[in-house]
Amino acid sequence: MTQFGVHSGPQDCTIEELFALWQQAEDLGFDWVSIWDHFHASQIPPERDCFEGIACHSALALRTSRVRVGSLVYCTGYRHPAVLANAGATIDHLSGGRLELGLGAGWHEGESRAYGFPFEPPAVRLRRLAEAVEVIRLLWTEPSVSFRGEFFTLENAMCNPKPLQESPRIWIGAQGDQLALPLVGRLADGWNIPYVAPEVFAKKIAIVREHATNPEHIITGVNVGLVFADGDPGEELRRRYGRGAEHVQAGTLFGSVDQIVDKVGRYQDAGADWINLALRAPFDLAALERFVTEVVPQTRRDGKR
Repeated sequence: MTQFGVHSGPQDCTIEELFALWQQAEDLGFDWVSIWDHFHASQIPPERDCFEGIACHSALALRTSRVRVGSLVYCTGYRHPAVLANAGATIDHLSGGRLELGLGAGWHEGESRAYGFPFEPPAVRLRRLAEAVEVIRLLWTEPSVSFRGEFFTLENAMCNPKPLQESPRIWIGAQGDQLALPLVGRLADGWNIPYVAPEVFAKKIAIVREHATNPEHIITGVNVGLVFADGDPGEELRRRYGRGAEHVQAGTLFGSVDQIVDKVGRYQDAGADWINLALRAPFDLAALERFVTEVVPQTRRDGKR
């Protein structure tokens, strides 16, 4: 049965508004809430407020009691994997074992340049990502870790306490057909992609599974926009996403309840285990409630549409 989540963009809002969103998502029965990882606002004027990811992830763990608490996704070019391993273990304890750790190679060249992080070619960033996944898993499972890689070196490094979960899932956020999706198949417990049409999702998940040792092991998720409205979605999407509006339109649930139910079903048919509503400020809490009361019941009849 498909599970539903909320992906919160912690930008251009107050902490109180984030708390209200997370509480609403949990109260409405969503299965997942996640945050992203940016240091300045993304796709809107960069001088707008933007809260840091690990701090928000920790707050999310403490402000909720039931939902899975995720990250979609931490850029492995911004922090050493030992930092992410120790932070993830701590968040797993803060949440009582509800951590979902998402990692990605990074895509925001302007942000990387602004902070002095190297923005290497895609193949290099993906090798860094793969090495980070290996390091984090080692730190979560081994008493001490000595590691010599292309990017990271550890000498008798430790991560204590270990996560509460025996093996927290590591999600990889990726889209590239040639390099990134095969890497997902080889390394990930979960795969997430944002704002793609159901047909594109289906094609990409086939690539992931083709390269997976155990295709049934990999959980899949898609982040989608949500707009209850008639007519052209462009104006509303531009208000929320700025210059990124055109990029997200194909992956937005838009229109009447029947139209939204139909598109959710197409994602289900394509193989999405999780469908996460990606919300940006101002957060439309009424739409969130409407989705739960009017859309979700029509997608869960006998586990099918």
